[in-house]
Amino acid sequence: MLLIISIIIMALIFDFINGFHDAANSIATVVATKVLKPVWAVGWAAFFNFIAAFLFEHHVAATVGKNVVDLNLVDEYVVMCALIGAIAWNIITWLAGLPTSSSHALIGGLVGAALGKIPSVEVLEWHGITKTVVFIFVSPMLGLVLGLIIMTIVAWICRNKAPGRVDKWFRSLQLFSAGAYSLGHGLNDAQKTMGIIWMLLIVADPAKYTDHLPYWVILFCGAAIALGTMSGGWRIVKTMGAKITKLKPPGGFSAETAGAITLIGVSYLGIPVSTTHTITGAIVGVGATKRMSAVRWGVAGRIIWAWVLTIPASAIIGWLSYMTVKLFI
Repeated sequence: MLLIISIIIMALIFDFINGFHDAANSIATVVATKVLKPVWAVGWAAFFNFIAAFLFEHHVAATVGKNVVDLNLVDEYVVMCALIGAIAWNIITWLAGLPTSSSHALIGGLVGAALGKIPSVEVLEWHGITKTVVFIFVSPMLGLVLGLIIMTIVAWICRNKAPGRVDKWFRSLQLFSAGAYSLGHGLNDAQKTMGIIWMLLIVADPAKYTDHLPYWVILFCGAAIALGTMSGGWRIVKTMGAKITKLKPPGGFSAETAGAITLIGVSYLGIPVSTTHTITGAIVGVGATKRMSAVRWGVAGRIIWAWVLTIPASAIIGWLSYMTVKLFI
């Protein structure tokens, strides 16, 4: 029982770090456009992160908890080592100021730890893994296309309006778009931790938990990600909000709206995606409406390399963690 409680606490720490690491995704544009001061922005984002945990059926949690590894073949130590892999990679990339995916770090950690226990692909559930990997590419492209379309529509509507008036309008509208994006962030990311705790509970007691996600898990995960968001992630805010492209309120609104539409849609479909990938794609799409040179492709390229490395790097850490733990169990 003590092991189960310890792993649940570790999962909530991961959820907190997820909010801390991904705070930039929720608030980078609204801070970059100076609509809100950072302290108010994180509070606004945290509020929507929290209430999102209670919306919709928890399809993303089911994907992570039941459709990544075979629950009949894994144990509590696999869950623990998966979390070690995900947390370690999140901290490494946070220190480097790189906005990578907590979702893919968790999936990678699970795969690596499971293969550490059973070195065979039979331990993997390919349905959940495949759709997660496919959306590594689909979610930023959706964000990019929607950001491009929304920004183009905004520019056309405002083409004959005074710039000062347009900025004033979109400073107000950005409050709603930032809130919607944070809602999408909470819908997808809080459920990933719900899923990993659900997996742990199913492994410990299949008869009791297989068909039921306890309410306390929902409450704790929503609170943990909200607290993490409130703690902020200022290194990544700088990269997301200023280094990729220079944003003004109409651009911030367009990027957040594109990201929100994408995240809410995929969460409803039960697909765990990267909020980082999504908002980065949306920001690039908005920047590209000015001219392709408005996007700092060198920074974007460095971010993409971090995306590519996330699953294998966290998988290696998860595998090494399990091989180390196995020496003592």
